[in-house]
Amino acid sequence: MNVKKGRVLARVSRFLRVFFLTLQERRYLKAAKASKLFDPVYYRGAYPGIHELFMRVPLRHYIVYGETVGFRPNPDFSPSAYLRYNPDVAEIGVPPFYHYVLGGHKEARVCKELPKVEELPQVENAISLFDAGRKIKRFAVVAHIYYPDLWQEFAKRFSSISIDYDLYITLTYRGDKTDKLIKTIRKRFPNAIVMPLENRGRDILPFITLVNAGALDGYEAVCKIHTKKSPHREDGDHWRDHLISGILPDQDLDLMLERFLGNDRAAFWVADGQHFTGTEWWGSNFESTRRVLRRIEVEIDFEELSFPAGSIYWIKPLMLGLLKALQLSKEQFEPEIAQVDGTLAHALERSMGMLALSAGQDVVQTTQLAEAKQQTALATPSYASAFYLPQFHPIAENDAWWGKGFTEWRGVVATHPFFNGHIQPLLPSDLGFYDLRLTEVMGQQAALARDAGIDAFCVYHYWFDGRRVLEAPLDRLLERPEIDFPFYLCWANESWRRNWDGLSGVVLLEQTYAKGFEAKLVADSLPYMRDPRYQKPDGTRPRFVIYRPEDMPNPAQSVKRMRKAWRDAGIGEVELGAVCFHIEGDNAVKDEVFDFWIEMPPHGVITSDDYLFGGPDGNLLFRDVHGGFEGLVYDYSMAIENSISKKYVSNLPENTICGVMPSWDNTARRGLKAHMAYGANPGTFDYWLRQMSEHRLPGSYRNELFVNAWNEWAEKAVLEPSIKYDDLYLRVLETRIATRDHKPEDT
Repeated sequence: MNVKKGRVLARVSRFLRVFFLTLQERRYLKAAKASKLFDPVYYRGAYPGIHELFMRVPLRHYIVYGETVGFRPNPDFSPSAYLRYNPDVAEIGVPPFYHYVLGGHKEARVCKELPKVEELPQVENAISLFDAGRKIKRFAVVAHIYYPDLWQEFAKRFSSISIDYDLYITLTYRGDKTDKLIKTIRKRFPNAIVMPLENRGRDILPFITLVNAGALDGYEAVCKIHTKKSPHREDGDHWRDHLISGILPDQDLDLMLERFLGNDRAAFWVADGQHFTGTEWWGSNFESTRRVLRRIEVEIDFEELSFPAGSIYWIKPLMLGLLKALQLSKEQFEPEIAQVDGTLAHALERSMGMLALSAGQDVVQTTQLAEAKQQTALATPSYASAFYLPQFHPIAENDAWWGKGFTEWRGVVATHPFFNGHIQPLLPSDLGFYDLRLTEVMGQQAALARDAGIDAFCVYHYWFDGRRVLEAPLDRLLERPEIDFPFYLCWANESWRRNWDGLSGVVLLEQTYAKGFEAKLVADSLPYMRDPRYQKPDGTRPRFVIYRPEDMPNPAQSVKRMRKAWRDAGIGEVELGAVCFHIEGDNAVKDEVFDFWIEMPPHGVITSDDYLFGGPDGNLLFRDVHGGFEGLVYDYSMAIENSISKKYVSNLPENTICGVMPSWDNTARRGLKAHMAYGANPGTFDYWLRQMSEHRLPGSYRNELFVNAWNEWAEKAVLEPSIKYDDLYLRVLETRIATRDHKPEDT
């Protein structure tokens, strides 16, 4: 009797349990009711063994008992499959259907078993580099064919595209079936580039493979599409058509593309509704996306997320260049096992929007593009200069101080990163580890600079009361009049010190300013000023710059004597400038003493509020900094914002040339005590240039722009091509400033 009574009480207690829900279960119940995703009719029919009393409250039964034994709340949701395909849900311990009704259904997460992954034959991805000099069209269309049965649909679409374009087709290799399809494709599109690839990285790795091989270099815009079926979506075919038709419309594609190209802030163009924002779309991809983007010093904020969904879009060259800079290889992509989240491919899909955001650009949708107003043209500089370092050749002094054969390359190759995302070393590509005693290198540098819109190099002139160092490159240039190297001089009048900052440490070569130094300095400059390649930016006066005027004992009088000496030598008036240094010297200089001043970031644009490491707030990088590093890390983006702030600009001389820097990191010189700007890459540099065009160029001296620097490799202030970024810094410059006629006035 007691046993029977106990069983009855247990059944009653079990039934009453569904009415006495915990707080989380009550929230679960409310959310499930509101979503209308629970199907009570299905539930009653699918599980007839449930007691009839529970059948009166099926949702309560499911929450308390059904889900734990694997019952389905509707025919399309499997609790076990949801946890398997979405491991982040299992990690946080949320009931699978509860997570799905809260947000998983909005993210289109997989909620039932997917078809078994096909075991496909392997194929060697032997893709060589594409010839950079080959003839290409303005645009390219890149299509990845995973589902061969969709080829005819895609072929029809390719034939109807109304613009002139190059076609690239990658295919998931399936053996003989793919070989036959390749023949069919080439017969219909004989000029298409067709490549079979192994089933890895979805449509993302094939696209990255083309990017890394240089196939997409030089195009004004590239369209990326793929045979998207999305088997976990019931509307897969309709969705695919919407995604592709939105960016390859039957009418006015050429006009839409011109609008896209003309929109300075548009990085991607997607179909309507395909720009996803908000945390609900990220699933388990946030950390993997952050790891990927730190490869180019891009940080993401969980409160500000954005990406072009569906991986079907038009993309501009800057974004393609940043993708190449990620330097991802096939081996880093996970093998295909039907994952629907958490892979490198998923991280890269979400990375696209964050690349745009980091560069101050947008993902635009079709309707937004069609309705956008024409942008006002941005200001471009009348003249652009870049500081130039002639250090890259051995000299006796450096042999004695640093070891035989020393040049700055030695420090550059020896650097290493101090934290995750710290890009070191940065190494040269196109020009290699050059020696400036080979004057032809200077001609190659000048050609690169000219194409990018740089008018002249401001070359450091190392002169110590008549003693010259690092003079060989320019002296050899004077003997080679056929090499086109536009330049002018900047007297680097600071003492050389062992710690490389010119401010403290053991003095290696002292600047003494002996009586009469002005006339001697002028005399030393004359052979250069008389060279026809020496620059006169205003068309009349040769230009000369002094790096640290406040170090001179009497700056105003010294400048006056130098001007007279140039006139007496027959040069005439010289356009004399000075650098706005961040630390005041012993002898203040009035603004009017010089014809112009040069803004030279990072000097003056960094405050203690901008430190990410080494400042008053400690480590704001939120990751380990190792190796005994005790230097400073500051935010590159804050340097940009500071450079356009009214407070900062108001403290500059009125006749200042506005300046930018591509990056800054002197680890190669100062090691553990280095200062560096974190977050610098060609995308953020592009943003800085745009901010200068909008806010600073109109008030800059003669509307000029100065870049620090062309080749300061030991300070990572570099425009020259690198292994990491290729020539992307130069292409950014070309886009921003090379569209003008950048010749000196009246010449």
